[in-house]
Amino acid sequence: MQRMAAEILLGQLNGKSTDEEVKEVLRQAFIAVERGYLDSIGDLLAERTSLQFDIPDGLNSYETYQKFPHLVDKLNALNCELSAGTSAVVALIYRGKLYVANVGDSRALLCKTDANQVLRVVQLSVDHDLRNEDELLRLSHLELDIDSIRQGSRIGNQETTRCLGNYLVKGGYREFEELASATAEPVIAEPEIHGGIELDDSCKFLLLMSRGLYKSLEEVTGVDQVNIKLINFAVQEFQVQSTLTGVAQAVVDKVVRIHHDINMSNLQSTVTTGKRDDITLLVRNFNFPLPHALKSPTNQSVRFNPIVESAQITTMLENEYSSTSVTEENSDFSTTETSSTSDMYPSGAKSTNKNSRIKPYVNFSEYYENVEKRRREGTLPEGINF
Repeated sequence: MQRMAAEILLGQLNGKSTDEEVKEVLRQAFIAVERGYLDSIGDLLAERTSLQFDIPDGLNSYETYQKFPHLVDKLNALNCELSAGTSAVVALIYRGKLYVANVGDSRALLCKTDANQVLRVVQLSVDHDLRNEDELLRLSHLELDIDSIRQGSRIGNQETTRCLGNYLVKGGYREFEELASATAEPVIAEPEIHGGIELDDSCKFLLLMSRGLYKSLEEVTGVDQVNIKLINFAVQEFQVQSTLTGVAQAVVDKVVRIHHDINMSNLQSTVTTGKRDDITLLVRNFNFPLPHALKSPTNQSVRFNPIVESAQITTMLENEYSSTSVTEENSDFSTTETSSTSDMYPSGAKSTNKNSRIKPYVNFSEYYENVEKRRREGTLPEGINF
């Protein structure tokens, strides 16, 4: 994902002024990241293909593992690496406008006020999963059995219909029985992009979150409007926290605590798994009040005169250096030369003549004696002449 920022911010936006041009930059960034992923797995695919050729055809899974357990273990490890994928949501602020692009089920929520100054929440991302009718329609155009896929609640080995990475549901999708009939790759990396949204005074703050945050709250509370609940949590934390990091962490802690308490309670009314996905939450404030915000001091309450260490060079016997501390306003210009460096000679240190010979600290006398001995004996190797 580090490449995503590079694909957007390293000159790609130069000269772009229209919304469509900016959206195209975002779209190309997702495509470039996906292409980079595919380029990086070439060796894994080659090794995987080689292992598949080493396993004879006509064997079921049980027979294959009984006869070739080491090959199956290697193949499973490679499949695990090749199935790695991710959802992604990217928010870009450019020329006073907000653009949001996403694949998968990460979310972007914009909190803004309406004409009556009432806070509203707008979801700027699209959940690419099997509850999305537009995604089901797209899959049906690929001649997939939508009813069968919907019943399984998964598409291949994942729940989302779009993602970055996961080769197995893209180039390797025919290995899944329910996807084999598709006329093209069913899971894609094409992002949904919204914007540009003018960032006026009505826009208060933006939340970018992973699936784990809203799913954890949705699972244990059963609320339909989980977005509103999360915005309310954030508004409450804005009133008490001093940093945006504190706001984000407090919201995450609250959701995790609710999820834990309900799962541990014997009075829970909903069926939960007790597990939750990892959680990430980013907060971008536009102009929502943060009354306890930490502020950097703008006016210095203490004035001071900086002290400058100067090396005063004199014509003293033995060329000794002496150092003197003076204030900047009262520098003594009667010396022959001054230096503002902080690297000072200690008191009593002697100067060194750059042309003088430094006394050796290793005794080479034995070496020279052996050289002379070999020279006299005529056994001195060629090239040693001093």
